[in-house]
Amino acid sequence: MSEDESEKNYRSGLPGFLGVIDTFLSKLEAVILALGVLLMALNTVTNVIARFVFGNSIMFSGELNRILIIMITFAGIGYAARHGRHIRMSAIYDALPAGGRKVLMIFISLFTAAVMFFLCYYSIIYILDLQSRGRVLPALQMPIWIIYVWAPLGLFITGIQYVLTAVKNVTSRDVYLSTTTLDGYKDTETEV
Repeated sequence: MSEDESEKNYRSGLPGFLGVIDTFLSKLEAVILALGVLLMALNTVTNVIARFVFGNSIMFSGELNRILIIMITFAGIGYAARHGRHIRMSAIYDALPAGGRKVLMIFISLFTAAVMFFLCYYSIIYILDLQSRGRVLPALQMPIWIIYVWAPLGLFITGIQYVLTAVKNVTSRDVYLSTTTLDGYKDTETEV
């Protein structure tokens, strides 16, 4: 099954209401990421065609791509957390027995969730500060604070994902990197 198919058929590894939340967030992230990437590609291609065929760029193209990059970045951190794909420094973690890895993973998940919620709080304060200044984007004439709303949303969703990972590790016998990703390495190296 390809990664696209597994995302389309995503089923949370959590029971009950937590599973419903996890599945909903998965679908929301997938839509945001797909829509963002498609819109960015369409905007960029259209701008290139406009520049080279008609001799004029679309004046708001750069601003639109800036908005989409912010949206994709902060939706993507939740996606990466859901699939256990964040960068890990795991030398000490890998040396521990399964019980120690489970305890450490619960701690790491809860600590990371706390950091995400902390950053979410401060990103809201930053957005409120931007809003009070009244600045707007030059071409789109849209308030700048609106484009940064994706930051607290993405950080909050990522924080929830890490809390769900901690819950999965507390309620499960195995060690999980996310609600559906078991701890371990795939043997993908081949000899040359």
